[in-house]
Formats: sequence, structure tokens, C-alpha cells
Amino acid sequence: MALEKIDPTTLDAEHTVVVATGNAHKLVEIEEILGAALPGTRFVAIGQLGDFDDPEETGTTFAQNAIIKAEAAVAETGFAAVADDSGLMVDALDGEPGVYSARYAGVHGNDAANNEKLLAKLEGVEDARRTARFASAIAFIEPSGLVTMGEGFCEGMIGREGRGDHGFGYDPLFLPNDTPGKTMAELEPQEKNAISHRFHALQDLCAKLGAGMTAGEDAVPDKGTASDTSGAEGTAL
Repeated sequence: MALEKIDPTTLDAEHTVVVATGNAHKLVEIEEILGAALPGTRFVAIGQLGDFDDPEETGTTFAQNAIIKAEAAVAETGFAAVADDSGLMVDALDGEPGVYSARYAGVHGNDAANNEKLLAKLEGVEDARRTARFASAIAFIEPSGLVTMGEGFCEGMIGREGRGDHGFGYDPLFLPNDTPGKTMAELEPQEKNAISHRFHALQDLCAKLGAGMTAGEDAVPDKGTASDTSGAEGTAL
């Protein structure tokens, strides 16, 4: 799905939200859910407004990295912005891969190597201790700097071999509790989206925005005190 370029001067600043993504499907997903809380708002991907460098994700939590990306989008465009950050947390590994989810094996985005390393580190670990979860944090930041956060999780366990052709990242190894016997990669897109961590995070954010909560009431005043859900660098979903 191609994203057309947009002249920023043609947009209504009060009714535009920039989504810090280049993924057209993520843009649609966010618009479909948050649009209910922000009626009349137009959602545009940051790449539609120009060529911007990705900010360095130096946070140690999902929330911190989501805020970094959303703040950068606000600074670059002047519009309100929303950004998410997500990753995998494995209990038997004390929360790993955590902040290194996308480059667990050393090279950013090498899914095969990341999965191979994860299986190697879990070798000999019994099923009862292979519990894990995908986690997502979503930041909505107004031009004033006020922040509203949403978070969501998808609970499950890590299998012993990869299965399925859908999805990416750790999806072939992750067995959601909501779909017994199936890995995330064996789910059709609509099935995955109905249980995903990002879906739940968007619902959480939508509820806060739709309830009339101002960003200040759910603000993250200091990046060092943001949600300690073992941040990640935008991986796996």
C-alpha cells in the first residue's frame, strides 16, 4: 500500500495527527481505532510530509522510546503526533530480549538470527517456564508537549520451533494464550490484530482520549519514570 506525499500547508493543524511510521497498514490500524476518540481528525504518516531522519531510540522502556519518536515527529512537523514502541519479554530470561528485541542477535531486523538466539537461550527450559509476552506502549503528544500514554500486552509462551508464514519478528515462536495451539505467525492478519499488544495499547489510549482525559492527567513528566515494561526498539508485531 503506497503512501502519497502530502503538502503540509494543506492540512488543518488542529485536526491533524502525524503517525511516526512508514507502515501504511499501521497507519490504517491507528486511524481506525483512534479516529473514534478523535472524530474529524486526519491521520498522516510522517513520511508523507517529508524525508526525516529516524530519532535515536535511547530509552530503556517501551514508553520512553515511544515518547522519543512522537516528540521528534512533533518537532519536525508542528502537528500532534502518535508513536508506538513494542517488543518481546521472556520471563525465564529476566525480560530479554527487551530493549534489544529488534537486534537481539546483533543486527537490527535479522528475524532469523534473533529467533535462533532466543531458542538457544531457552534450550532445556521446560514449558512451564517459557512464559512470555509482547508489550506495546503508545504515546500521543500534542504540540504543547502534553503526553498521553496507552499500553497493551499479549500473553503467551515461546514454542520450541518456528511455525507459520504470517507476521514477522518473533511471531513464528510466540504462542498466544488467546489462540491455543497456534503461533502468532499461523494467525490470519485479522486474528492477530484482534489480540495483539498494539491493539490493546491503542484501545487503552483511545479510552483515555475518548473519556476527555487531557494529556496532562496521564502525562509522563520524566522519561526516567516512564513505564518500566522493559522497552524495545520497535520490533515484532
